Amino acid sequence: MSVSEAVGCGGQCDDMAQFSITMSFQPVVDVIKQEIYAYEALVRGLNGEGAGQVLARVTNDNMYAFDQACRVKAIELAAHLGLKKRLNINFMPNAVYHPTACLQKTLAAAKENKFPTDLITFEFTENEQIADRAHIKNIILTYHDNGFVTAIDDFGAGFAGLSLLADFQTDIIKVDRELIINIDQNLARQAILVGILKMAQMMGLKVVCEGVETPEEYKFLKENGVQFMQGYLFAKPAFERLVLDSEINWP
Repeated sequence: MSVSEAVGCGGQCDDMAQFSITMSFQPVVDVIKQEIYAYEALVRGLNGEGAGQVLARVTNDNMYAFDQACRVKAIELAAHLGLKKRLNINFMPNAVYHPTACLQKTLAAAKENKFPTDLITFEFTENEQIADRAHIKNIILTYHDNGFVTAIDDFGAGFAGLSLLADFQTDIIKVDRELIINIDQNLARQAILVGILKMAQMMGLKVVCEGVETPEEYKFLKENGVQFMQGYLFAKPAFERLVLDSEINWP
């Protein structure tokens, strides 16, 4: 009996087939090297339906199956498309009942598709309320032990991001779009971002600024030392394909 069979990931239904999903991929760019650093896999319906429509079908009873289906599909499609850079996969901490058991399908998919596990970054959103911090810390440590990189997504927009970082550290902080909007014109947002950058530097963490949409936002961020960015300014998510370096819109 495997670890996953013995633990059962909280006894939730493991029927991934109930979710007919695919992925779009949005690049994360390195503005210093002017190249793509990673691609974030974003869930879509088979006919291009947005994430909102897909997520509307997720319940407490099928959350685990959905989380597993997203991981496996992202890896399968990335491998099929020949991805050689980092793959960012979103996961739901509240769907992970036993970190080691719930990684088994991820590891199996990576092995079957010959996708290097050291190129996978797992992102969890600060918007998802986490009742058990010891549990999420255990997830992060388990993922690190298995060679994965971890990131807090939507940092600054949800539940107690700073206090989470005080308890445990991911490798990457992804700053939420709400803190980036018109940052070139807003002193409060500028002060908050500078504080985040200083904190990340002291803790040895990478920072990615999300939702960059204007040349002015880009200019301010780059002038203040932000190396990694993501947003419509550079490229929109591409349905079942990888945006090429030559397709990136560099301001």
